Amino acid sequence: GPTDEVGCFDLSDGGIEGLADPSSLFLTARDKPVAGTCVTVTLEGRRPLVTEVQALVAPSAGGSPRRTTSGVDSSRTEMILAVLERRAGAPVSRADCYVSTVGGARLTEPAADLAVALSLLSSAQEKPLPGGLIAVGEVGLSGDIRAVSGVARRLAEAARIGFDKAIIPAGSLGTEKPPAGMRVAECADLGSAMRAVGTASSASHPSADADAAPSPG
Repeated sequence: GPTDEVGCFDLSDGGIEGLADPSSLFLTARDKPVAGTCVTVTLEGRRPLVTEVQALVAPSAGGSPRRTTSGVDSSRTEMILAVLERRAGAPVSRADCYVSTVGGARLTEPAADLAVALSLLSSAQEKPLPGGLIAVGEVGLSGDIRAVSGVARRLAEAARIGFDKAIIPAGSLGTEKPPAGMRVAECADLGSAMRAVGTASSASHPSADADAAPSPG
């Protein structure tokens, strides 16, 4: 097949079998949303994969807060924590923070930044994000949400398996329409993304004031 395609396989007692629809491997089945979880869609080659990010923010028992990651880049997570503290007013600098993916997935592209940020905020506030939500976007040091490639493909994959809400960078769709039945909020910065999912607080930094721009859907 194409060299930029990614294959997923299951090793069982009967041997190795190819998985035509691997997205469900990286999600947790639950009856209701749980604080500290957010779903994103990554592009591995040409294949979009829906992946869940889990975060836990807990009071630190010692003088040096712990930072533990699995499946996400540790240095990028540290950067996101600094942005949340400075730009979103989230009290995470003195808390132990743990971030992990489900199913052993490894997120390497910056498009997963927003999901990591929202999962950390959700855990810090002990407030679940809305059900059926995905978040895609790169988070900058100023708190802005930067555009990523293949947004339409990501949304189509999420809609295919039942997600009906999405947070994406402003201007990502252009003249394209979101998948039928999916509500999309195009957000320019963390402040507008936080308001779109209901995690904004009065402590948010003044630079995070742009409103989310819902797309028709």
